[in-house]
Amino acid sequence: MVSIDKVYQKVLALANKEQRGYITPQEFNLFADHAQMEIFEQYFYDKNQFGRVPGNNTVHSDPMDIIEDKIAAFEFWAVEANTNLINIYGDVNLAQFTDLYRLTEVRVNYGDGYVTCEEVTLKEFRKYDASPLAQQSEKRPVFMHYNHQHDRIKIYPHPPEVNNVTNNYITNGDQVRTSYIKKPAKPNWAYVVANNKPLYNATLAVDFELHPSEETELVYRILALAGVAIEKPQLTQIAAGLQSAQIQQEKQ
Repeated sequence: MVSIDKVYQKVLALANKEQRGYITPQEFNLFADHAQMEIFEQYFYDKNQFGRVPGNNTVHSDPMDIIEDKIAAFEFWAVEANTNLINIYGDVNLAQFTDLYRLTEVRVNYGDGYVTCEEVTLKEFRKYDASPLAQQSEKRPVFMHYNHQHDRIKIYPHPPEVNNVTNNYITNGDQVRTSYIKKPAKPNWAYVVANNKPLYNATLAVDFELHPSEETELVYRILALAGVAIEKPQLTQIAAGLQSAQIQQEKQ
């Protein structure tokens, strides 16, 4: 976790109200959410990039280990059934998981314990389905995304009905566990107004959910966004220079 108040105070100090413009709490919260999601999404691009190069045996300095450690905080592992089906035909609306960012695993209980489903494309499904030896089964179930918004999946074979009750959608979900990587909560620098000035309200505030090492990166990104919004290009340039110096230091 990263304290949102610490980031806010650093941003204000660097922005310098008298010389480079003022950032309101409302503006800061918008920039904070945008900056957090940029950094969060970058984890997955970095993981893909670092996965192509050899690592090292030093855990605390291996780039892949560092990225995986940052992502681990957002992994939700379903230890019990948590999925409602749209119908008895194995259709799942992923919108039921309001904080879902990326699906990681779907497991189904066909009566002998939970089995992990393999994700396949529609093309792969048609190819496997045409082959008696490669067809999906209760020992090798599959799932695939099937609409353009990528927010629905279909499971084959269909999860079993409980007590043979037709169209008992919610009960069918008792046989399905869905694990995923969740999105970070939206940060919020909460405040109360006293003497026409915003005062930090720690009770209602929501901190950044990113790894503590991202505090400096958050400050620089928010500064850059603020520079554009308040039409202070020098502020954006300062943020870019600080961020560049940080990147060079990390690569040394």
